[in-house]
Amino acid sequence: MDIEHIERHSVEELLANMRKVGMLTNPSLRVYENSTIELATMHTDEIAPAQRYVLVQEIMKVRELRWALAEHGVNLFKLDGYVTIRLKGYDDPIDVLPPVIEESVEADGSIVKILNDGMHRVYLARMERSPIQVVYVRDVPKEYPYYAFPLVNGWNDVEIVQDLPEGYIKKWHRIKNYKTLYRDFNTGFQNVGGPRGHFTNAGK
Repeated sequence: MDIEHIERHSVEELLANMRKVGMLTNPSLRVYENSTIELATMHTDEIAPAQRYVLVQEIMKVRELRWALAEHGVNLFKLDGYVTIRLKGYDDPIDVLPPVIEESVEADGSIVKILNDGMHRVYLARMERSPIQVVYVRDVPKEYPYYAFPLVNGWNDVEIVQDLPEGYIKKWHRIKNYKTLYRDFNTGFQNVGGPRGHFTNAGK
């Protein structure tokens, strides 16, 4: 992975842009506008995943990103804000944020730190036995919870897979129209998560 340019952004910019994040089906609804948002460092054991898998090619891609950022003096697990990167051969800038964690109150009264965005980055930190800096969001409106439930057995329910078989249950959704609960981070940032499939599948 060849990073041609990096622009750093402050914690203040990160938190301000988080408040601009809208919903995928309703971009004008800023779900975090009045939430409590902070940059926090967590051990992965504190974080509750909702996704049952990590993909080999994605975890390898994220490791490539970690190594490439390190060559520019940037720690993927401690961004202290966020960065905008430009990759050789790819025209559009890409924003790299810390993983997003939400405080979620479940029906049994448990309060969990559910992993909203950044599954592969958090799993990489777990594999490397490293704490990771995250955006921690509390006081999310109760009518807009994260769209899936936390896994019953936490990280023990997560498997590393090469491909997903047909009919594979990725997450256990809260409601039928679960996409109405999707947060669209590209309403506050640019090209988050992209470009998909741009990097070599180093896991093959």
